[in-house]
Amino acid sequence: LHEEETPFQQIAIYETTEFGKLMTLDNLIMLTARDNFVYHEMMSHPVLFTHPSPSDVAIIGGGDCGTLHEVLKHPNLERILQIEIDERVTRLSEKYFPMLCESNDDPRAEFYFEDGIKWMADAPDNTLDVIIVDSTDPLGPGEGLFTAPFYRDCRRVLRPEGLLVQQSESPLLHLSLLQSMHEAMREAGFENTRTLQFPQCVYPSGWWSATLVGRNDLTQFRINDARNKTFDTRYYNADIQKASLVLPNFLLEALPD
Repeated sequence: LHEEETPFQQIAIYETTEFGKLMTLDNLIMLTARDNFVYHEMMSHPVLFTHPSPSDVAIIGGGDCGTLHEVLKHPNLERILQIEIDERVTRLSEKYFPMLCESNDDPRAEFYFEDGIKWMADAPDNTLDVIIVDSTDPLGPGEGLFTAPFYRDCRRVLRPEGLLVQQSESPLLHLSLLQSMHEAMREAGFENTRTLQFPQCVYPSGWWSATLVGRNDLTQFRINDARNKTFDTRYYNADIQKASLVLPNFLLEALPD
């Protein structure tokens, strides 16, 4: 349906027979109309219900606005900043994935089209409750988002009870990356790291993960709020959050307690 080369990457939009519209960045599948809700819900709701009382959130990446759409479902949030390096991802999503962008005019949402690594390095201390790193793979523009210096900046910008979550690739195919992420996050000063898992049909292996970090027990969350949430989800619920933290033995052996 569309193809262009931006200053940052190559973007293409396809129409598929089974998954609706599909977006690729540098020839890697980013999302489809049919299954993106699993990823976007799991990148948003577990971390927001784990924080005791979030109000200020930053999304690094997430140019398709699917994660932003889910985050904005939480009425208690006051300010959501989206920092995406490539504005064309957002503009094309508005055209080809309008269901993901229908909340973009929410007055709580602020858009910054700039480098998320530099933005975080320049951000003031103790100003955010939650950081969601909805990044591409650790290649090209996304590579620096998987390093200890970036995590150190995130920790500095987070308030004492602040949490960070980052997509962490396939547990089956990218275990070494997952291990290096846990190591870098702890090196940056985060006391606790926990990986949660979920299916994602169009990503490599069909099995994906996100890694949650903070200073407190990450297995505890506002379970009653999750069960009585005032908005609809298609995949996420309180029991899914509990189940997503149950890992198979090979991951338990490979990742820190």
